[in-house]
Amino acid sequence: MTTLQKWGNSLAIRIPKTLADQIDATDGTEVELSVRGNELVVRPRQRARLSLKELLKECRPSQLHSETDFGEDVGREALE
Repeated sequence: MTTLQKWGNSLAIRIPKTLADQIDATDGTEVELSVRGNELVVRPRQRARLSLKELLKECRPSQLHSETDFGEDVGREALE
């Protein structure tokens, strides 16, 4: 059990580590709050999956690197 505590004009809930571990929540995890009947539901925010095109759109020139030669292929890593 945990107790609500005043935090500014709001109320805060301290989530015990054992419960946070069950939903892989850590400091900074974004959560969604909802009410179901008389219950408060807290769940980790599901981030939308981005396409490769959307991810690449965020790349900046300073993040682009030249190709690096690591020598001859030695296994199945060769790109066709």
